[in-house]
Amino acid sequence: MKLISLRLHMVELPLVATFTTSFSTQTRRECFLVEGQFSNDTGRTITGWGENVALPQPFYSAEYTAGAADVIRRWLAPALFAADHLTAETVTHQLRHIVGHPMAKAALEMAVLDAQLRLRGQSFAEYLGAVTSTVPSGVSVGIQPTVAETLKTVANYVEQGYARIKLKIKPGYDLEHVAAVRKEFGNQLPFQVDANAAYTLTNAPQLRRLDEYGLLLIEQPLSEHDLRQHAQLAQQMTTPICLDESVESAQGAADAIQLGAAAVINIKPGRVGGYLEARRIHDLARAHGVAVWCGGMLETGVGRAANAALAALPGFTLPGDISGSDRFYAEDIVAAPIRMHDGWVDVPQGPGFGVEVDREQLRRFSTGTVELTP
Repeated sequence: MKLISLRLHMVELPLVATFTTSFSTQTRRECFLVEGQFSNDTGRTITGWGENVALPQPFYSAEYTAGAADVIRRWLAPALFAADHLTAETVTHQLRHIVGHPMAKAALEMAVLDAQLRLRGQSFAEYLGAVTSTVPSGVSVGIQPTVAETLKTVANYVEQGYARIKLKIKPGYDLEHVAAVRKEFGNQLPFQVDANAAYTLTNAPQLRRLDEYGLLLIEQPLSEHDLRQHAQLAQQMTTPICLDESVESAQGAADAIQLGAAAVINIKPGRVGGYLEARRIHDLARAHGVAVWCGGMLETGVGRAANAALAALPGFTLPGDISGSDRFYAEDIVAAPIRMHDGWVDVPQGPGFGVEVDREQLRRFSTGTVELTP
């Protein structure tokens, strides 16, 4: 294909509830969609969509929304415009001279991939090699100000039928909240926690107390740079250590597995540079007997549909953060938002990512558009 034009649609969607982690509190989602226009050898034009998952501030990773848009405008887009035979599989090669910025690169790869599959009439699930048409839906619960609020929030999601509860934690909002949830809902509840790098190895005695509660895993307890320390912590705990921020590529995943730092890996496609690298990590982890699951970044319906297809690969043996759109948004920007039913989400089967952007909704939530041409 040949890239003809790009549009970056800046959007701002209000969240149905405040979402608090160890590093930020969000009341709305600020991100942008990438709309790419492509032509093939026969002159046919096709549109592909991608989503950038960077946060407005560089708190989760070094990338942030405005910076991702700028690097696309100044360097990434010109490199793709210059390619005469562009495919999703060659995007990484075309952008190899630009260091870093995996979330920006992932958004562009998404748009190319969506267009490529639409031209073929092929679904993303089929392209990846999905083995199931539905995936279990887990939910991520933000840090609540009190234990009572935590229990109320978890009860609501349990009643809705979510297959797994993930509770965000940080020092001061951990053991008491975890103990209360386990006592209230029993040992049968699939339950895990996510620290978003809020602790250090000096907190090991406190973290070891989480072993009492039969958790599926503890996600990213230490800094993203602390692979060796995660390996040390893993030797001190019975709760499996899951890495998120620490794994930015298949090579990083291999290092973590070799060091014994990760019994589980949370795969977020934007964090690792795109869905094709995400599949490589899946394949690597599966070959080494390491469980993986698909994390979320409060995606709109575009990224949510793509994540559902990724989570349908055979190595995703744990429920991911594949909740319905209404978990975060009263209104989405796709015509048929992803919905959770009885703890499961259907994997879209239409061409590309299997969802259609609702342009009227896109205009409603738009805060600006950047037009890019060769």
